[in-house]
Amino acid sequence: MLLLLSWNEVANVKIPSVHSRSSERADVAMTPMIDVVFLLLIFFVWTASFQIVEMTLPSQLTEMVGAGANQEVKLEEEDFESVIVRIQQDNQQVQWMVNDQPTSSLADVRERLRMVATIRSDLPVLIDPAEQIQLGFVLDVFDIARDAGFQNIQFTTQP
Repeated sequence: MLLLLSWNEVANVKIPSVHSRSSERADVAMTPMIDVVFLLLIFFVWTASFQIVEMTLPSQLTEMVGAGANQEVKLEEEDFESVIVRIQQDNQQVQWMVNDQPTSSLADVRERLRMVATIRSDLPVLIDPAEQIQLGFVLDVFDIARDAGFQNIQFTTQP
């Protein structure tokens, strides 16, 4: 059986459109959303692993006790000598002194600290910078003391 339609009948036939089908069925593709979530998770885990380690520089801190009262934490002090590295600036030149003995350069400070560390590396190292010394020079001495094998490195401050 053959169905013949006239042009008017063909023009009045409704063809379902794409828009009407999508509004009836609202499927959300979850795969791209899950991919984005995993990529964000990987990104945040990756960047969080490169945080700077806190509390590497020893200092005397206060801890909170009770209702906001500050109580100073006392470190055990033993009767021993310490290695004192003074950093001073004279006529725009930085000078270092290890146990009140002047040194000619930072390499000489490194050598003296290595010699002391071979004898006794458990001694505390006190870094005593003058007020006008830049932080870079202080950190250089700190790094040298750590490389020499000292674990107890402290900084002096002016009251």
